[in-house]
Amino acid sequence: MLWGGQSWLQPAFSRRAFDRRLEGCEDSRALRKGRLKGGCRRHCPPHNTHRLPFLWLSLSCTLWPASLAAQQPQDPSPMVEHTRTHPRLTETQPPGRREKLDLGTLYLPNGWKPRTGAPLLIFFHGGAWIPEVAAAKQHLAAISVQAGAGSSAYARLFGAPARFGQLLREAEDKAGCHFGHVLLGSWSAGYGAIREILKTPGWYQRVDAVLLIDGMHAGYIGDKPGPLESKLDPADLEVWIKLARDAVAGHKRFVVTHSEIFPGTFASTTETADYLLAQLGLTRRAVLRWGPIGLQQLGEAKAGRFLLRGYAGNSAPDHVDQLQSLPVFLKLLLR
Repeated sequence: MLWGGQSWLQPAFSRRAFDRRLEGCEDSRALRKGRLKGGCRRHCPPHNTHRLPFLWLSLSCTLWPASLAAQQPQDPSPMVEHTRTHPRLTETQPPGRREKLDLGTLYLPNGWKPRTGAPLLIFFHGGAWIPEVAAAKQHLAAISVQAGAGSSAYARLFGAPARFGQLLREAEDKAGCHFGHVLLGSWSAGYGAIREILKTPGWYQRVDAVLLIDGMHAGYIGDKPGPLESKLDPADLEVWIKLARDAVAGHKRFVVTHSEIFPGTFASTTETADYLLAQLGLTRRAVLRWGPIGLQQLGEAKAGRFLLRGYAGNSAPDHVDQLQSLPVFLKLLLR
């Protein structure tokens, strides 16, 4: 994990130093050279899955402008681990029909037939092919959306609440049917779009299920962590608490995953997961088992239709592992 930027415009160390710190990390080299498709270095701009940026432009942009925490310096870390391999999906374009939308691309798997009430997956910040691969395995219609730099870029997409309705109507026109079940998913910074959508009561009611893959963040009160257990900004987490409670009650489906990555200037996905569980009165159960594509699961909490899983790893490849696990995590969402 190499979070090195003082801000996303001021790198804390040179590219040459950065390259030395990445020495020996195959995943890091692949990301820089564009061979690792469908992944990025945390929330770095721009989020182009075939031309990925360097980590010193990383996490500090994620919550801007939602939290001043994102403006603070980050502690550079030379973290690279070699404990386990990080296998990757083979990039493929599953057969089917694709329709360009005003926002994103609609994918209809081969053999998909329009029918009233069909489910629709809308996935943010996953590139194009990984969400399509996951959707094809479940024979789901899917929209893939990429917005660029940080969670604020995704939130701005739906700053006007009517934009989400426009997206649904355009997709329905192209597909030739009304989608009855709307599923939202995101990796990393993509959560900004989902949080903005769910703030509108009508769209909250329209959404049936949400999948957050290593991407539920919040600001710190006082704009810094610690010194012991950090205090998180509750305003950044209100919608997730509401969604989780509805999932526990069986009204929604909510699946959350997190890693052990610590950004330093805003709350990690581990910290937000702990906060969420505390608000729900749930206890995390220690679990030691293999997860998808070599992930190592460390903990789990579940109640009703709410599921939270924590995985080991505090490096960039560990973060990418979770996106690559989307086909498996989507199955959990559909249970």
